Amino acid sequence: MKNLFPHCREITRTSASVEPPEASNSFNNGRKWRIALYSHDTMGLGHKRRNFLIAQTLGCSTLETDILLISGIKDAGNIPTPPGVDCLTLPALHKNIDGEYQARRWDLSLQEIITLRSQVILTTIKAFKPDIFIVDNVPRGAVNELDPTLNYLQSQKQTHCILGLRDVLDEPKSVRRDWKRKANEKAIQTYYDAVWVYGDPKVYDLVEEYQFKPKTVSKFRYTGYLDQRSRLKFMDIESIQAFKSLNLPSKKLVLCLVGGGQDGARLAQTFAHAELPPEMNGIILTGPFMPREARQKLQNYAAQRDNLQVLEYLAEPTLLLNRAERVIAMGGYNTTCELLSFAKRSLIVPRIKPRKEQLIRAERLQALGLIDVLHPDHLTPQAITNWLKQDIKPPQVRNHIDLNGLTRIPQFIEEILTSGHHSSQQAS
Repeated sequence: MKNLFPHCREITRTSASVEPPEASNSFNNGRKWRIALYSHDTMGLGHKRRNFLIAQTLGCSTLETDILLISGIKDAGNIPTPPGVDCLTLPALHKNIDGEYQARRWDLSLQEIITLRSQVILTTIKAFKPDIFIVDNVPRGAVNELDPTLNYLQSQKQTHCILGLRDVLDEPKSVRRDWKRKANEKAIQTYYDAVWVYGDPKVYDLVEEYQFKPKTVSKFRYTGYLDQRSRLKFMDIESIQAFKSLNLPSKKLVLCLVGGGQDGARLAQTFAHAELPPEMNGIILTGPFMPREARQKLQNYAAQRDNLQVLEYLAEPTLLLNRAERVIAMGGYNTTCELLSFAKRSLIVPRIKPRKEQLIRAERLQALGLIDVLHPDHLTPQAITNWLKQDIKPPQVRNHIDLNGLTRIPQFIEEILTSGHHSSQQAS
């Protein structure tokens, strides 16, 4: 079987020239260190893609680990997985544009599917016995489905629990209200040993913005943003061939990205009706969750133009993004990290409901001169046409923000595993 991750060994060889900390590759009681990552994945692909990139990075590091990715989306099954990384897919839960949860595919009540997911997670964690458990973004999981697992891990005191947060959660008043209602700070203080923020406080300082209590703040640690260029190291033959099969023209490429696509139809349709400069071709990547009717309308319109192409899905779109001259996109965390990592001339049209997270992030980055922003209330084909006509220089991203998150995370993990104190020491 072909090696889908030829760079993993290359990374190991490069790292070997530096004297590793003592016991950096040691085993815990005769077995590899075990790391579990949970993402609730109720809207879009962002949480899963972020966690999977972290898992890929750890899987190709010098650490000897077995990694389990627990997710509500089976999308990562189409992405090559390095040795030592495996995935568990939960029954799918969906959050609509109004922020309400429901089963994505089954005719189950919310309580039924949450109970089922919660029991699956708890049983899995009991059997896997992770040394480290990294929870993405939601301290108690979707609809508190992690409560039984967190209580179990606290009673065992054998697992170091980490909460990973994106750079922006929402506007401060909403975060303070929601976190108080959900008792999130109490959960952090009770169950978690650390909180990692996948961002740079120079862009957005969660501690200052959200006014968390000192006992919560003491657990915070910024990793820096996650440099998405690392995805290029994890390309397999199928991903490369899928990109080559697009037969892209030699003209400059402008790319329209709408995340998972469930609420991206308006941006995609507006882009489809914009006038592209003569030297440019356009590609719309709809995402797997765009409604079929909206996707078909885009396909029908693109069929009438010789400078526009519509793609539903690419398992790993990084090669396409790397090729693009300009990008017009919604402003999710992963997409924004990709735009920054590849220093793309970009226009972000942020989602503003049910959270203002994307708008806040976009405005902060615009203030640093790294992106342009178009409020969705002002989204028209002419607005996009006008932006494409502007002469815009590539942003000097690395002069302004920290993109070293994927370098620091393995270092943080190694500190925990080699400290001799990786057993959880949660506060009572």
